[in-house]
Amino acid sequence: MSEWPAPLRGVTETVVTTRGPNGLWNLAALGVHAPERSEGADSASGEERPASHAPPRGAERASGDIASTAPATARTFGRTRTWRNFRERGEGYVQFVDDPVTFVEAALSVAEREEPVLSEAAAWARVDVERTGVEERGETRVATWALSPVESRVVREAVPTTNRGYAAVIEATVAASRLDVPGYDSEVLRERLDYFESVCERCGGPREREAFERLRALSG
Repeated sequence: MSEWPAPLRGVTETVVTTRGPNGLWNLAALGVHAPERSEGADSASGEERPASHAPPRGAERASGDIASTAPATARTFGRTRTWRNFRERGEGYVQFVDDPVTFVEAALSVAEREEPVLSEAAAWARVDVERTGVEERGETRVATWALSPVESRVVREAVPTTNRGYAAVIEATVAASRLDVPGYDSEVLRERLDYFESVCERCGGPREREAFERLRALSG
């Protein structure tokens, strides 16, 4: 077993590559849910430890901050390519990507690569996946998967920055992916997209604006 190449908290948005029947690696957006916390430090406040104060590698089990037996998890909605490839291959590459265009392509288009690891990835983890549950949400079957890293690597390190335009692009991909899905109000989603686009225009850079143009084209 290996460790995640970066601290996980809440839901971390990633890009996952899974190998399809054509031998190519399909890109998709994947929200990785951090392992459930055990009873211990910080439980009284109900707040998670910020990434900058994460314990050293290997210290989680000793401190009791993270439940030692609880894996990170992710969900697939419906019979997607990721669902199929998880089921048939039992593995994938979870990648930490900060390029907004790559994220939009992964979330809203059918994007495939010949190699599993993306050149845009700052870090990645090859994971074994195991389905742990299935539930019905309206007309959609939702599968929950346990993710267990077996290999990981940090490719590059960077000074963290906060950009509202980038965050707006990520939130917009969620809204766009739910357009015309039963149970969601498309008019409300389009209003959200308009708002996120205005944030991107005010706060984003050229790459964020290019990502939003691509998002509009893919979502119609």
